[in-house]
Amino acid sequence: MAAEEINEDYPVEIHEYLSAFGNSIDAVDEMLKNMMSVSRNELLQKLDPLEQAKVDLISAYTLNSMFWVYLATQGVNPKEHPVKQELERIRVYMNRVREMTDKKKAGNLDRGAASRFVKNALWEPKPKNASKVANKGKSSLEREARRKRIVLNQHQKDTLQAWFEKNPYPGIAARDQLAKEIGIPEPRIQVGIWFL
Repeated sequence: MAAEEINEDYPVEIHEYLSAFGNSIDAVDEMLKNMMSVSRNELLQKLDPLEQAKVDLISAYTLNSMFWVYLATQGVNPKEHPVKQELERIRVYMNRVREMTDKKKAGNLDRGAASRFVKNALWEPKPKNASKVANKGKSSLEREARRKRIVLNQHQKDTLQAWFEKNPYPGIAARDQLAKEIGIPEPRIQVGIWFL
């Protein structure tokens, strides 16, 4: 709006506001001309479905917003008009599309790796009872010693095989006798029998 177009029908104080509004209307008009220069089908074919939804929602929101402004200029309260519910409905869908876009952008989390990272990164305080820890340390060392693999020589293998053929499920007394005979710990006898 040029300065010479000032109309005396409205107060001079709102001239700047009307001028800014006129510039905004001109910008919207320019955008609509650019958008309308390409056919809708041509525009949508270039976009993926999520982008198509965004274009449809923005178009619907823009039209309803313009109708809101039109109602306000005609003296109708748009807050009491059904256009308000329509704008709210469109906003709900816009938020859904935004959530989908955010999920697409978010990286996938390897939960196993994350939990291992957190577990190893956490500080663990020393236990209050050091003597219990020392005892636990000894028992875990003893368990590790018991768990070490036993390498059997051919004589031990043959003896285990013979016992297994006689009795595949030996009792504790038989296992003790066999352990003394071949020289391995009794808890390993059953394992030795099953895994020959």
